[in-house]
Amino acid sequence: MSGADWVARHGLIRFCEGVEKGRSLFENELRKLSIPVMDVFLEDGRFVPAGFEFSGERLVESESVSGVRRVFPNLYPAIGSKVLKASGFGRPFVVGKRVAVMFSGGPAAGGHNVLVGLKMALGVDNTLLGVRDGQKGLLAGRLFEIGESDIVRIINTGGFAFMGTDRTKIKTDDQFERVKVVCRDQRIDSLVVVGGDDSNTNAAVLAEYLFQNVHADGRGVQVLGVPKTIDGDLQVGDLLPISFGFDTATKIYSELVGNILQDTLSSRKYWHFVKLMGRSATQVGLEVALQTRPTVAFISEEISERRFSLSQIVDIICRAVARRAARGMNYGVVLVPEGLIEFIPEMKTLISELNEFIASSSKLLLDLNTMAEKKEFIYEKISADSAKLMASLPDEFEKMLLLDRDSHGNLQVSQIPTEKLLIEMVSVRLHEMKADPDLFIGQREDQIDLTPEEVERFLESKFSTNSHFFGYEGRCGTPTRFDAAYTFNLGLLVGSLALTGKTGYLVAINALNRGGQALAIPLTGLIHVEHRYGKDEFVIEKALVKMDSPAFKFFIGSREHWATEDCSASPGPRQLWGPVSSQLPMLIALNHGYTSLDFDMGKERKILPG
Repeated sequence: MSGADWVARHGLIRFCEGVEKGRSLFENELRKLSIPVMDVFLEDGRFVPAGFEFSGERLVESESVSGVRRVFPNLYPAIGSKVLKASGFGRPFVVGKRVAVMFSGGPAAGGHNVLVGLKMALGVDNTLLGVRDGQKGLLAGRLFEIGESDIVRIINTGGFAFMGTDRTKIKTDDQFERVKVVCRDQRIDSLVVVGGDDSNTNAAVLAEYLFQNVHADGRGVQVLGVPKTIDGDLQVGDLLPISFGFDTATKIYSELVGNILQDTLSSRKYWHFVKLMGRSATQVGLEVALQTRPTVAFISEEISERRFSLSQIVDIICRAVARRAARGMNYGVVLVPEGLIEFIPEMKTLISELNEFIASSSKLLLDLNTMAEKKEFIYEKISADSAKLMASLPDEFEKMLLLDRDSHGNLQVSQIPTEKLLIEMVSVRLHEMKADPDLFIGQREDQIDLTPEEVERFLESKFSTNSHFFGYEGRCGTPTRFDAAYTFNLGLLVGSLALTGKTGYLVAINALNRGGQALAIPLTGLIHVEHRYGKDEFVIEKALVKMDSPAFKFFIGSREHWATEDCSASPGPRQLWGPVSSQLPMLIALNHGYTSLDFDMGKERKILPG
C-alpha cells in the first residue's frame, strides 16, 4: 500500500469511527438543511418574535361552557374564545425571561425543531430551560439550560432523544403544588408543553393552577401548548389542520406499505395484513390508504357509524379475496387500524361486559382451576349476544380476552393482534366457502357472483398470509421537510407567545398552501365534557375521521376499484431535497380545499450559520 493509499485508508477508518452519536453523513447534511420560515417571524433577514392581535375568529362554545367556566375561573375570563394571530406589529422586546419546555406523551418527529424555533424566538437575552423526561422530570425539578451548541446538534433530527419524554399525568393536589414549587425555585416564567390532546388538556389545567401567586410578587407562570401526535387526532377545524409528527409517520408507513404492495405484485402469492398505529382515530390509516391504494382498508369511524359486526368485516375481506382469486390474483394487502376492535359495536359491548364482570369477580375466578371452568362461569354472566360473539372467536383470542388484564381488571385492547385475529377468521370463512360454495357463491345479494370458470379458480386457490404491525417505526424518524418547517415555525410562535406574556393558548398554523398563518387558540375553548372511566372529565376532544370529509369521500369512491384491480402506489422514502420534498399530507390538501399537494410556509432560510 502506497503512502497516499495508507493516508486515505486511515482517513476512512477515522471517519467510520466518527459517525457515532448522530454524526452519520446523512445527519451531518441534515443539520445544514434550509427550511421555509413564515414572513411574520422575519425582519431584516433576522428571526424575530411576533406580536399578536385578534384574528377575527372565535371558537364556538360547547354545551359544556358553564362547566368550563367553573373549572377554569381565572383562565377562561382572561382568554375567552378569541383566536389570536401573529403580527409584525407590537413585537415584544423582553430580557431576562426564563422559559421551560417539556415533551409529553409518545415521541414524534419534529420535536427538536420546536426547541430550535423556541430558542431563536427567545434570543440571547432570555433563557430556555429543558425538562428531562417530561412530567416526571418536571415534578423532580430536573431542568437544564439549552445552549447554542445543543441547538446545533439537534436541529432537523428525529425523536425526543435530547430531553426524553414521559406519560405521567399531573392530576393530584400534591403534584400541582410540586410543580408550583419547582417553578418558584427555578424562577420559571413560562412553561411550554409539547404534546397531544391529553397533554394539552393537562396544560390547560396547569395554566389555571399556575395563573397567579406562584412567585413572591404574586406573578403566575404562563403555560402554553404545542400540538404533537403522530395519530393526527389533534385538529381544530380550519384553524389547526394537523398536529406535528403525523406527516413523517404516515410517509414512513406509506413507504413500508408501498414496498409490501410491490412485493405482492412481484411474488403474487401472499396476502399481507398490516396493522397501523393509531388507536383512537384512523387519520393515519386513511392517509396511508390514500398514499398507497391497498386492496382493502378499514376506517374505524365508519365501522362504528355503520355498526358493522366482526363477521361483516371478515366478509368484506373474504369477498375481496374470493373475487381476486377467481381471476388468478391470490395476493393483496389489508390495512387494519390499531383501534379497530374498540370501534366494532358488538366487540365494544363484549369488552365492556367482560371488564365489568371480571373486575368485580376476580376472586371467584381465581378459585376456578381450568380455563374451561372460567369460560363456563363467564358465559353464564354475560349477555347471550356477547357469549355468542365470544364463542365465535379463535381459542387464542378468547383466552386473551379473559386473561390479558391490567391492574384494574381492564382488557389491554391495544395489545390484541387484530391483524392476526382477522387472518384466522378469514381463513376459517374461506374454508367454509370452499366446502359449501353454493351457500356463498350465486346470484343473491348476499352471495358472490362468479362464472363457473372463476368458481373453479377460487376453489383451487391458496390463501397464504403474512402479518405486520407498523407503529414505533414512524415515531422518531427524521422529520419530513414539512414537519421540519412546521415545527420550527411552531417553536418561533410559542416563543413569541411566551415573550408577550400570554397563557393558556395552543399554537397553530393554517393556510399551509399560501405562506402560513400563525395562530394562538385558547385551550379552554377546546375543552368539553367526556365520560371516561365511569365519570365526567373535562378534556380536549379527539379529532376522528369525519364521514362527510372530502378525504373520506375520495376513499370510499375509490376503494371498490382498489379491491378488484392492482392500483397500488409506492410513494418511496420521504425526501428532504427536490420537488417531492414539498408534499404535505393528502388529508390536509383534500379536506381544506387546496389545489395541490405542495405546502408553502414562506421562503427557505438557512437556520444556523456556517
